[in-house]
Amino acid sequence: MNLRVAARRALFALSSVAVVGGAVWAAAWKVPLPDRIETSGSAMVLYRDGLPAHVELSPDDKWRIPVAVEEADPDYLEALVRLEDKRFYLHAGVDPLAVSRAVVQNTRSGEVVSGASTLTMQLARLVEPRPRTLRSKVVEAARAVQLEVRLSKDEILAAYLTFVPYGRNLEGIEAASWAYFGHAAAELDPAEIATLLAVPQNPNARYPAPGHTERLRVARDEIADRLLALGALPTGSEDAPLSTEEVLAQVKAASVPDRLRPVPRDIPHAAAWLRHGRGTPARLETTLDRGVQALVERVLANHREEAQVKGIHNASVVVVDHHTAEVRALLGSFDFWDAEHGGQIIGFDNPRSPGSTLKPFIYARAIDRGLILPEHLRPDIPVAYGTYAPENYDGRFAGVVRMEEALSRSLNVPFVNLLQDVEVEPFLADLRAMGARHLDPMPGHYGLSAAAGGIELTPLEMAALFTTLAEDGRYRPLTAVPRERGERAVLSKGSAWLTRRALMLKDRPDFPSRRELSSAPRRIHWKTGTSFGHRDAWAIGSGERYTVVVWMGNFDNTGSIHLVGSEAAGPVLFDLLEGLDDGARGPAKPPPAELIEVEVCALSGHLPTEACPRRSTALALEHRVPIEKCPYHHAVEVDVATGQAVTPLCREGRETRVDQYVLWPSAVRRWLDDRSRWQPSRPPLAPGCEPVAHTEPPRILSPRREETVVLLPGVAATDQEVPLEAESALADAALSWFVDGEWIGSASADERLWWTPEPGVHEVVVLDTRGLSSRVEVEVSGGRFARVVR
Repeated sequence: MNLRVAARRALFALSSVAVVGGAVWAAAWKVPLPDRIETSGSAMVLYRDGLPAHVELSPDDKWRIPVAVEEADPDYLEALVRLEDKRFYLHAGVDPLAVSRAVVQNTRSGEVVSGASTLTMQLARLVEPRPRTLRSKVVEAARAVQLEVRLSKDEILAAYLTFVPYGRNLEGIEAASWAYFGHAAAELDPAEIATLLAVPQNPNARYPAPGHTERLRVARDEIADRLLALGALPTGSEDAPLSTEEVLAQVKAASVPDRLRPVPRDIPHAAAWLRHGRGTPARLETTLDRGVQALVERVLANHREEAQVKGIHNASVVVVDHHTAEVRALLGSFDFWDAEHGGQIIGFDNPRSPGSTLKPFIYARAIDRGLILPEHLRPDIPVAYGTYAPENYDGRFAGVVRMEEALSRSLNVPFVNLLQDVEVEPFLADLRAMGARHLDPMPGHYGLSAAAGGIELTPLEMAALFTTLAEDGRYRPLTAVPRERGERAVLSKGSAWLTRRALMLKDRPDFPSRRELSSAPRRIHWKTGTSFGHRDAWAIGSGERYTVVVWMGNFDNTGSIHLVGSEAAGPVLFDLLEGLDDGARGPAKPPPAELIEVEVCALSGHLPTEACPRRSTALALEHRVPIEKCPYHHAVEVDVATGQAVTPLCREGRETRVDQYVLWPSAVRRWLDDRSRWQPSRPPLAPGCEPVAHTEPPRILSPRREETVVLLPGVAATDQEVPLEAESALADAALSWFVDGEWIGSASADERLWWTPEPGVHEVVVLDTRGLSSRVEVEVSGGRFARVVR
């Protein structure tokens, strides 16, 4: 009978426990958790090593960086549990033994000398603050049980590590570790562990501040002493163990932080740009590199004062690992907080005129189409396309120039002419294929001025272009966040290699003898650009691993005579590349297999004719060798006795030989330097030999069609003379010039005459010795715009 009663009582007790347990479990899931436990922490942008690059305030204006248990120092976790809640992993939110101990101790002493709050109860109080009363303790206990039902032990501990207070608006050990010590909470020394455990006991009186130093020191040392007694602080390593006395002495000797450090906010421009369109993820992993970013900021800070003196208030930098197309550093402007000069504008994503920086891609495309070789000699003379008359930066013309030299010297005219051959729309298609997304899609929107800056691209887009060039013409989209991307060939390996070779010809602009005097990186291919009106200065270059884009200017488009690519941005580019130590010093990479050696005329670089006296070799794409023959050397049959030229019609009865001569077009000849101009001239025809008929009349080059001619008030007309220039098939023949029927003078086609204009409409005529002529009518105005009528 007694056994039956006992069994019934036991069953009743078990049933009661089950019912109560079920009711508690149901209530725990039915009652919502405190709202604050779901509050987002500080959004973070991370460097590629996982450390924070930029931290934002949380939605409730706290510096609170969420941290997982595995991201905290294990020694800190052990010390925390041993100090605050040694049975944390055993109880269900409330520790009955701790409660019993506290009741006994507090009853005996007549006051509260011991608490019984577990870490779970402390978390409940942190996320749902209440007055410190007995009723609040009961609610905290209930909340603690609910948390234990709803969350795992690691989740509870992670939440505690995130919300534990550290003074002012600092919460969580990660934010505290950065603000107190300047590093993450993943690795802490004994003094730092003790500090992070001391402050939450009285955060407003102990957080680092000049008036709190002594209180914090005393509390830290007391906690370190207690932890060492519990065996809960590390005592050296296995290789170098320390006694508890030695560890305590080290803790007491360590300085106490006396101020709060700013949390990491290294990349304000990049952080804003990266978060755009991505919402506010708690942690945004990036490809940015801490060391590279720090180098960029340091170099730009070194150049800022000099730039501002010159009226340059903004600068942007992009650094890309061109092997992976991953962005390693981004700088939007000199100073994010410079409101006067638009410091918060994200400069690296702001379209600007690129000046001459796109010429390498015209050059590469022309090679890929078999239009040029680097050795080709092409005209560098005044030219007009309608109203567009490009000029070189220095206002001078070379007459003829090799295309490789034209690229190295960044001459405008040869590249405007080359873009005419390549055609604008196919060139723009290349740019779009390499990530240029800011281009206007309307066909015909851009013209030949695109070769000299008549287009707008961002520094990021420029980085994508030059990264493609550095990677043998293979384009892969740039990324600042880790992700998989495909790649495609836009340029051939051969054209990319030849283009890079041309861009290596010049060295650092402010230290041109650097290669001979230092061990700085050798093989850097680079290009500068200066926009019209001196509003943008660019320098872009690549070394062995990195591609760097430097833009300098003013966001309000204010110009400065100092905004010249080689002078303003060039030194910054080389400071960065040399700081990255990015330039090969060993043997140069051999040309790709698709480049073959071809025989060319040593003078013109074109395929040789029989008239070319000297030959050399050049590299060309195997399947895209230009077929144009040398246009400058001519074979002339001459009478041996007289040295005069003969034609097949008058050769009979004469002893002749074939001599070679360089015949420059008249339009080219006038711009040649003396050494090139005075080549042996073609001999005159022998008597009785008729020249081959030419039916083309001379072509007037100046004044140009549709050109504006204006007489400036207050300036003498004799100081505003108009050049009279023409080109003719008869290079040595005299051209006669007439204005309104009045003879002005005669000159050869490679010379110019000058005409003093007067207001009114005038007819300008040029006449050659064959009687062929050309004419234009010009309206000259003294106070309003004038134009060529026809």
